[in-house]
Amino acid sequence: MPRPLCTRCQRPLAHCLCPLIPSLPSRASVLILQHPSEAGHALNTARLAALGLQRAELWVGECFEELAGVLDAHGTGARLLFPGEGARILMEPWPQTEQTSLLVVPDGTWRKARKLLYLNPRLAELPRVALPQGLQSRYRVRKAPVEGALSTIEAIVHALSVLDAPLRFDALLQPFDALIEGQIQAMGRDTYERNHALRDESSA
Repeated sequence: MPRPLCTRCQRPLAHCLCPLIPSLPSRASVLILQHPSEAGHALNTARLAALGLQRAELWVGECFEELAGVLDAHGTGARLLFPGEGARILMEPWPQTEQTSLLVVPDGTWRKARKLLYLNPRLAELPRVALPQGLQSRYRVRKAPVEGALSTIEAIVHALSVLDAPLRFDALLQPFDALIEGQIQAMGRDTYERNHALRDESSA
């Protein structure tokens, strides 16, 4: 019999993360576009991000018919968080005059995220912003596919911490850290130390 799930965070009731999920204000709105393959993922940090931010929405799908209207409503204040040619590295806050700022974040593997851009041409037309190099993920139980790769929730925290400075969003990572710690406990601390911690030290 499947374990009962929390209807909010979608975690097993015995491991519900809701008490750790904050309710953080932000000046920028966040729209997370999640590929369907990610919706059932055990981690699903995009859902945690959407629950923890007051001005965030999570849409699941491949083609988003409502997207054009949302982008039109935000005018020149919309940005796509995705690396690529012409992407501006996030180094300074959004101008205070941009009250309709919108950060659009694709959620999926690199291949699936690129597919979202292909299927939704308005996404590809948006000005792109990217995170600076050298950031380290806190996801300690899986090797990043490329150097500097972050989970969706980590990327959003880093981006908003720059765009909405001096506001801070570190509290958004509390349920993420608890989720990782739960995975470590499930595999056994000895197994983690043997297979992951030593690997991290050797690559440092």
